This record gives sequence, C-alpha cells and structure tokens, in this order.
Amino acid sequence: MADLKVYATSPHPCSYLADKEAVTLFLDPNAEVDKSLYSQLSDIGFRRSGDNVYRPHCQNCNECQAARIDVNKFTPTRSQKRVIKQNQDLSIEMIDTINTEECYQLYEQYINQRHADGDMYPASEEQYRSFLSDQWGITRYLAFRLHGELIAIAVIDELKSGLAAVYTFYSPTEQRRSLGSLAVLKQIEAAKNSELQYVYLGYYIEECQKMSYKRHFHPLEVLHDGAWRELITSNV
Repeated sequence: MADLKVYATSPHPCSYLADKEAVTLFLDPNAEVDKSLYSQLSDIGFRRSGDNVYRPHCQNCNECQAARIDVNKFTPTRSQKRVIKQNQDLSIEMIDTINTEECYQLYEQYINQRHADGDMYPASEEQYRSFLSDQWGITRYLAFRLHGELIAIAVIDELKSGLAAVYTFYSPTEQRRSLGSLAVLKQIEAAKNSELQYVYLGYYIEECQKMSYKRHFHPLEVLHDGAWRELITSNV
C-alpha cells in the first residue's frame, strides 16, 4: 500500500452537487490490482469504475462519504420487507458474465431511458464492456428474471470481507418493483450466505437524492476522518 502511486485530477464540476467543484484521486493505472489490494483500498474509501480505482479528494467539501452495511446488524424496514414480498415471483441467480446481447440490450434501455441527462448517455457496447466487465477475477453478476425474461442485473465485486455493489441496471418498465432496493437486499443476503461481513455501497451523499437513498439501509456505516462510524439517521 505504501508504494502505490495515486494521481489527482484538476478541479472539475461535481457530478452530484450543483455549483461545486470536485477533485478525484486515481490509483496508478499500471498498478497490479488483485482481490487483496482492492479489498484494502475499499476499506479506505476507494471505488472502481471499470478498471479505474478512485476516491473523492475535494479540498473544501466532505459530502461524499464511503458507505457500507454490516450485514450481521442489518434489519429490513417494513417497506424493504414489502419489496422482498412483491418480488417473490422473480427467479434470481448468480452468473459469471454479462457479455451477451440480452444483457447489453437491458443496459442500453436503462441508460437511454433513465439516464439520458447523464454523462453515460447514449449507451454504447464499448462503454458497457469497459465499465462493467469482469475485473481482476472478482466480479460476479446477479440476474433477475420474470417468467424467463431478464429484467435486472446487479454487478458485484467479491472482496475479502464483503461484497462491493458496483452497479445495478434494470428494465425501465418495472419501476414499481423497486429493483434497485431489491438488488441491495439480495446482495446483503448473498454476503450473509458467504459468511462475509459487509456490503459496500459506494458513496453516501446526503444532499444528493440519487445517493441519499442508502440511509434507508440501517444501520449504515460511513467512513469519516479515516474511521468507519454508524450514520445517525432515522430507520425509515
């Protein structure tokens, strides 16, 4: 860890908070990353996008906090129990690859209909492969099917002490099922079944609606001043 090189970007517009600038630390792209190293980096707040490993490093803002769930302490809320119940008709399995036309078409629909205002629009196969393909032999995928039709994929990295929720995409026509929340709940279940302690959820940002939903997974731990602490919030 002490020998690793990191590089800081120039200040750039923040993707999550309007009128703020962000600085990002990136791990040296030539570094040899494996499960052990990525696990250590996750414990100090790093994430990955494709093969880029990064974390925020903003001088005047600490809103982005790495977040994780201790699966042994997690208790689902009433609304989360309803999500599980209303999706009992789905079949769910862990698969080893999403390099198929079926999976890409689902991703393309999701990006083009749900995130047309984002920097990932329009979707492309090159972007898809570089962003979500298997990294360092630790990536697996949860596939959700309704009567045989693929309706959601959760991309997961297997760490030494937990699972890292990389990304979830799903059918835009199935919004009522709360598939994003279901994917997190199923990753908590998968971590428990594998006797792993944590599910890492990326960054929690209170003022960003796309990120603040994570507080509903209680108790949520956030990385603050180098230490993991339980976020004090209501159990909604």
